[in-house]
Amino acid sequence: MATFVFIPGAGDVGWYWHLVEAELRARGHDTVAPDLPCDDDAAGLPEYADTVVGAIGDRTDLIVVAQSFGGFTAPLVCPRVAVKLLVLVAPMIPAPGEAPADYWINTRYDEEPRGQYDDVFYQDVPPDLVAEARQRTRAQSEARMAEPSPLKAWPDVPTRVMICREDRLFPTGFLRRIARERLGITPDEIDGGHAPALSRPHDLANRLEEYATELGLHGGG
Repeated sequence: MATFVFIPGAGDVGWYWHLVEAELRARGHDTVAPDLPCDDDAAGLPEYADTVVGAIGDRTDLIVVAQSFGGFTAPLVCPRVAVKLLVLVAPMIPAPGEAPADYWINTRYDEEPRGQYDDVFYQDVPPDLVAEARQRTRAQSEARMAEPSPLKAWPDVPTRVMICREDRLFPTGFLRRIARERLGITPDEIDGGHAPALSRPHDLANRLEEYATELGLHGGG
């Protein structure tokens, strides 16, 4: 059995993962998906990591899964608990010491060809889930975004990057390049837009369970 630790993206909450959690729990795995203090101006990346570590408690056989901006928090969690695998979904992939506010310039994001869209987050999510997601969204504090990340080096943990083929925020070409430049790895791919935990929870759960099985962490469901 694996314990999946889910980290949401900017301004989002643990609820984002609820459909994937239900799938994995039904298959015999454990999950935890804490809300981060993203709307607290006094909180930054260290406090986000503290929140995740506190939610993990004494759980073991951990697979940490981070969405989008959660990619800045996830590598700070890994050195503090016994993580078997780190999975970054439609992610921001930070460099050591990088401030979140500098990510866009450092990665040359504005040079990446992108279409013009009204919705870059939820284009393929069912309307009822879009409405609930927007109701639950918190204001993402920008107060500490200019602070350098305390990340000194990428954690010594196996890492997978999962990109979404219809992602309008982080196009596939952009994420393939950043994953290669920063981690030296080729991403895995799934169908869907930027929010696969809501648009394609079954497909995402299947891929995560495949990763767990590769580690010998079989569910009991």
